[in-house]
Amino acid sequence: MNVAEIISCIERIAPPAGAASWDNCGVQIVGLEEDVTRLAVTIDPSPEMVIAALEWGADMIITHHPLYMEPKALNEPGYFLDSTRAVMATGAWLYAAHTSLDVRPEGPAGWLHRAMKLSKLSVLAPNDPSEPEVGYGFWGQLPEPLPWKDFALRLGQHVNRDFWTLTGTTPETVSTVAYCTGSGGSLMNAAYAKGTDVYITGDLKYHQALESPQFTVDVGHFSLEDRMSAELADLLADELGNEGIKVRFLPGREPFKAHLPIRI
Repeated sequence: MNVAEIISCIERIAPPAGAASWDNCGVQIVGLEEDVTRLAVTIDPSPEMVIAALEWGADMIITHHPLYMEPKALNEPGYFLDSTRAVMATGAWLYAAHTSLDVRPEGPAGWLHRAMKLSKLSVLAPNDPSEPEVGYGFWGQLPEPLPWKDFALRLGQHVNRDFWTLTGTTPETVSTVAYCTGSGGSLMNAAYAKGTDVYITGDLKYHQALESPQFTVDVGHFSLEDRMSAELADLLADELGNEGIKVRFLPGREPFKAHLPIRI
């Protein structure tokens, strides 16, 4: 299948027009061949994930995070150079669907509200007032209120991380939920302005937590977006499978782990 057709398919799911102005969505490395038969999807263009995709035989790799935000020189050792060399050595294509994917609740970014069966969905920070359904962070209502412990058990069935960080006062019951994939600390106030009982995101900063009394669950940057990338792979497999394209999701690696020190 021609690479242009595959890119058109990706961009129907994650239209580039929705991407943030500072972002670098789209083609990261141009491949040598116009036809693609194997498509790998993963969260990060790390050397580890790029090499795994290429060893599988991918001639196109789709990542969530871009390889770079600004142009970089190919003479500085590290992550960028190692990934770039690996892709270019095989002539594969590399494409990133980053904020273009984040802002579409009907697509892979909305996986958690579907998993938790949230209703009355709305967007916390629309890109444009004329399109209130496109933007960052999603809010919804549970089918019925749940005690916090029951809600936490249900959330843990869907969020693949061994530890969470909590801020604010734990609610007795949870009726409304908001979340933002990736780094969503900047949307805390928008979430609680809607009367949110629990806000779920990643990468909370110290002062964001300190200055807000609201209850927030930091599940890390990785967990929500790795599952989102898996959902993207499933969508592409459904769209492209009849065209003879093999699609494989490669789970990423959570870079953090918890350690509870023993105090004597």
